[in-house]
Amino acid sequence: MLEKIKAIDDRYEEINNKLSDPQVIANQEEYRKLMKEHSELEQIVAKYREYKKVQEDLKSAKELLDDESDEELKELAKAEISEAHEILTKIEQELKVLLIPRDPNDDRSVIVEIRGGAGGEEAALFAAVLFRMYTRYAERKHWKTELLDSNPTELGGFKEVVFSINARGAYSKLKYESGVHRVQRVPTTEASGRIHTSTVTVAVLPEVEEVDVQINPEDLQIDTYRSGGAGGQHVNKTESAIRITHLPTGIVVTCQDERSQHKNREKAMNILRSKIYDMELAKKESELAAERKSQVGTGKRSERIRTYNYPQGRITDHRINLSIHRLEEFLDGDLDELIEALTLAEQTEKLSAM
Repeated sequence: MLEKIKAIDDRYEEINNKLSDPQVIANQEEYRKLMKEHSELEQIVAKYREYKKVQEDLKSAKELLDDESDEELKELAKAEISEAHEILTKIEQELKVLLIPRDPNDDRSVIVEIRGGAGGEEAALFAAVLFRMYTRYAERKHWKTELLDSNPTELGGFKEVVFSINARGAYSKLKYESGVHRVQRVPTTEASGRIHTSTVTVAVLPEVEEVDVQINPEDLQIDTYRSGGAGGQHVNKTESAIRITHLPTGIVVTCQDERSQHKNREKAMNILRSKIYDMELAKKESELAAERKSQVGTGKRSERIRTYNYPQGRITDHRINLSIHRLEEFLDGDLDELIEALTLAEQTEKLSAM
């Protein structure tokens, strides 16, 4: 492991030298590529250099123990040696985690799709609850959210809602949310007070640039129509809503939340790019079925990942068998405890595989 990290340290220094080369600076594409690699290696290199510093301290303490005759100083040296060994063990574990291959999409922003599943209006109402939960989580992180498309119901739910979260690293946190979310509660529409079980499907897509996905304009069928919504709104009066069908894949995306047809089209294309990219990712992952088992965050869309039990105030994540008994805070966007547990579970499985 240390040999591998030494090679990373050497590469880091090589990049440092290149970044001060005027020819590299003049080549913006190469400069950006090197800066990205520099940023990715920085944390590993800093931890490795911390490791080497502790090793030097350990060596000095051992020399003091061998050379010193004063018993008090020997005891101090022994304490330093013991502490250094503990720190080295801790840093070694941290370095192992840093060496786990990173998901190349972790630094990306995301597009989130929430759709009501089984349960009719109750599922639509819970889709609205999850929409609020994720937007509250984004607010806590000071991340920017933007509504891309929605199909609201009369009671305040959503048949579907699509929105983006624009923040570096959003995908690394929210990728674990893809799957089927199950809710158990007494619906507001239920007079008898019986507990119902409904489901909502969440898809978290990494947001991609035009350079990441090439789309042939001839492969697109673009339709315009009048936006839905409350009567009398401006959006109802003009054909500003956009529906784009990608003919080779059959993917259909819509966007109707902007007054401008141009803006709706731009947003719809962003969603389409992310869906095509996600489809390609899914193909690659299915080809690596054995590896997929160790990827906690990339479960099948049809997989039931979590249950929200209102009577017991409990959230249970079925992938790691973890239950949290603070439903209200969780639905208000306090997701970090569960996200950290899912991240740790995935890291542990990948370390075992390594």
